[in-house]
Amino acid sequence: MKWDLALKQFDGYLRLERGMSPNTVAAYVRDVEALALWCAERDRSAAKVAADELREAVREMAEGGLNARSQARRLSAWRAFFGFVREEGLREDQPALSLDLPSLPKRLPVYLTEEEVRDLFAAVDRSQPSAERDVAVLEVLYGCGLRVSELLELRLRDVLAEEGLIRVVGKGDKERVVPIHDTALAAVERYRSTERVHVEPKRGYEDYVFLNKRGRKMSRQWVFVRLKELAAIAGIRKVMGPHTLRHTFATHLLHHGVDLRFIQVMLGHSSITTTEVYAHLDDRMLRETVLKHHPRNLR
Repeated sequence: MKWDLALKQFDGYLRLERGMSPNTVAAYVRDVEALALWCAERDRSAAKVAADELREAVREMAEGGLNARSQARRLSAWRAFFGFVREEGLREDQPALSLDLPSLPKRLPVYLTEEEVRDLFAAVDRSQPSAERDVAVLEVLYGCGLRVSELLELRLRDVLAEEGLIRVVGKGDKERVVPIHDTALAAVERYRSTERVHVEPKRGYEDYVFLNKRGRKMSRQWVFVRLKELAAIAGIRKVMGPHTLRHTFATHLLHHGVDLRFIQVMLGHSSITTTEVYAHLDDRMLRETVLKHHPRNLR
């Protein structure tokens, strides 16, 4: 099987059989494309490339500046790809499984303090025509802990105002229901009644909650850029993006006594181990508080 055909079929396999999101599929395909280029230069097909050659490819990519985290992500994609190749009957082994994933330093998620969250909301200029949309986006991201893809895919029919809930479609098309507080609901309603009502949705986008000026679904890039702009206005120097607000949502809930398993459900994590990083984060917050306020440190 030629690489271009293998990549095309791998793309379909990830979407249809593995149920991965479009963004994850795109990332996996890009990482396998990097391997395809490396192999094409050496006239090696997906059916013939050996584990030692994959190891050599990783080494060369590392020497070229690929960091450990990117190497780990790339190897995960290669494992999925060669699993697919084996299922297709093109080879009997799975060469990528013999490659060790690089050890990664544990990085605690970046989150905002409650004061920084207030500053972020205050950074929205209410005199601007898109102010209510900005506020509604902030309220939903921070108030519900959504991924950016979940925010952008949110439909009007998914906002269950009377029940105080929103229906979210997460990774792998898994559906979950998340509580939404009254402040966030009110922000969404203000946006709908004062700004969105003046936007003519393009065909196929009538039910999306958040629309751009052209009546289409907002882009990921717009959300990232707008959050960075607001963070700069607010004087927040931390790494800022939709996931920062997702981390902040989880951290603040834990800090205020919410059980970790409830947070797991609200975030849509399939495993509690993914959510446990916030427990370590809370430990760090506790330590910083003690060090800051303990009398022995105030001398």
